[in-house]
Amino acid sequence: MGNQTRSEETNSTIGLNSHFEGRFAVKGAIRIDGKFEGDALIVDKVFIGPKGKVKTNVKASSVVVEGILIGNIQATNRVLLLPTSRILGDIQTPELIIQNGTILKGRCTISHRSDQDAKELILDLYEQDQA
Repeated sequence: MGNQTRSEETNSTIGLNSHFEGRFAVKGAIRIDGKFEGDALIVDKVFIGPKGKVKTNVKASSVVVEGILIGNIQATNRVLLLPTSRILGDIQTPELIIQNGTILKGRCTISHRSDQDAKELILDLYEQDQA
């Protein structure tokens, strides 16, 4: 039933046994159950299904992965990695949820502030005088 809810929310789909290459920009949500390779995937929300295979950098507000993603994720709201997800790439988001079973190789930056590097922010906070 969870998959039905996700698919109902999408307004674009790359279906099972489908292959799309290039740059894809969508206002709204996309579900990928097939294969996508390209320069970038720019969407509001992206759902990569359990059979989905994606090889590109993803920019979105929300990302849910059940399949394979090779590329970096930059999400302004949340990234959810479900147990069947396999990720090779860096993740930048204010909220990251990783369920047991996920395989992830990459660096994660968890920060609400995108205007300042997280490392610089933490070092600045450390150097501030205590009140």
